[in-house]
Amino acid sequence: MGKCYPTVSEEYEAAVAKAKRKLRGLIADKKCAPLMLRLAWHSAGTFDVATRTGGPFGTMKNPAEQAHGANAGLDIAVRLLEPIKEQLPILSYADFYQLAGVVAVEVTGGPEVPFHPGRQDKPEPPPEGRLPDATQGSDHLRQVFCTQMGLSDKDIVALSGGHTLGRCHKERSGFEGAWTSNPLIFDNSYFKELLCGEKEGLLQLPSDKALLADPAFRPLAEKYAVDEDVFFVDYADAHLKLSELG
Repeated sequence: MGKCYPTVSEEYEAAVAKAKRKLRGLIADKKCAPLMLRLAWHSAGTFDVATRTGGPFGTMKNPAEQAHGANAGLDIAVRLLEPIKEQLPILSYADFYQLAGVVAVEVTGGPEVPFHPGRQDKPEPPPEGRLPDATQGSDHLRQVFCTQMGLSDKDIVALSGGHTLGRCHKERSGFEGAWTSNPLIFDNSYFKELLCGEKEGLLQLPSDKALLADPAFRPLAEKYAVDEDVFFVDYADAHLKLSELG
């Protein structure tokens, strides 16, 4: 039995379509796809399946959540998006931030991630400390993604491939550099670079290297490195699940 999605009005659907058009323009103009994808991920990745708290419900608009250590720099994303959001007051922040992540993947050449509107905004941010720590290995990744969020090993590896977009900034994460040679193109090069080993100037975090060391993660990384179509299918599925947690 498939997931039951909330029903939204025709007016709301029209606002989603308009937001999508405006997001395409903003992301192309500002070259901010990686930042928008990170906003969507970090908004959703706080979900805790045991307590049914956190998740993609618009709480990132609160300065208190933007101030969490893992969210350094996301205040920029919130600020960039606000002029569009002001034009579309009918939309929830919850839907709007997740839509920004979907559009970020699409406009950089990635797969089309299904988007189902209907998320309601929640007032209170989740507690700090629920997002993955890039300095940790596979046990930590499973604790956060599988035990806390309710996702799978395959989801962990597929979502890791989203790091094909973007770069780390020393002042935000303590790390510096991009994972791939073209951090504004969504493709399977994250996995190709990962399997090539460390290259001058390209980033490999402990959480990236865990994908090679873990006997369940590595075959998936190898498969995605040779078959971009399979990666795109699995990524779209994992992104959809992440964006609809809770």
